[in-house]
Amino acid sequence: MGKRIGFIGAGNMGSAMLAGILGAGLARADEVIASVRSEETAGRIRDKYGIEVTHDNRRAAEASIVFLAVKPAQLPGVCDEIRETIGDQLIISVAAGFDLKKLHAALGQDAHIIRSMPNTPAMAGEAMSALCTDDKVNDQEKTTAVRLFESFGKAELVAEDLMDAVTGVSGSSPAFIYMIIEAMADAAVAEGMPRRQAYVFAAQSVLGSAKMVLETGKHPGELKDAVTSPAGTTIEGCAALERDGMRAAMIDAVRTAARKSREMSGK
Repeated sequence: MGKRIGFIGAGNMGSAMLAGILGAGLARADEVIASVRSEETAGRIRDKYGIEVTHDNRRAAEASIVFLAVKPAQLPGVCDEIRETIGDQLIISVAAGFDLKKLHAALGQDAHIIRSMPNTPAMAGEAMSALCTDDKVNDQEKTTAVRLFESFGKAELVAEDLMDAVTGVSGSSPAFIYMIIEAMADAAVAEGMPRRQAYVFAAQSVLGSAKMVLETGKHPGELKDAVTSPAGTTIEGCAALERDGMRAAMIDAVRTAARKSREMSGK
């Protein structure tokens, strides 16, 4: 990509993003710098990725593209520290709960800022990331940001007023899916399958089903209908899910997470 990339913070999410960007060849190791707090983390990141590591956030903020990958509680202090360093760099915030208005207030009204929300499957290279911005960021910068996020999953630009919906449908939902996988495995164990094997069967079935939705472009209902034979096992299972309110429960879970996101941001 030919641009120096800086990471302020390299925890689980920052490391996952870093691994994706380097693995996709979007940057060389000598084009990346990360700023971390502990020497232990510095050594681990340096050894694993071969990049420059510092404890000076301002030095990392001098890069052309700067990821703010710290915890939300740490972000105000980091912004105070690097504010005078910020010029026309592209700033990409990963911190939850900070909208563009707050980020501009912290970093300057003319700063080029993208607010992002990747989810934890980034650690498996399968994130779903939402990015939003304003007219301070040009089309080339938007394209660059999407390419970077696509190195560890899928990414799309969304309007900022949809970020609470994003929280529900992709930010929080991995936890819901883990609960579904666990429940499926519990049922298989009840039917006599060993626990370890039950998790593999359940998780792979969820993974394969998700890939079918993404790769075929077909409506989930159409794919469901292709599995349900008349008077067969699957349609009986679907009927049981409908009786137990599975759809309503999932809709309620996603909307509850979105509602909580709005409350946390003071909306």
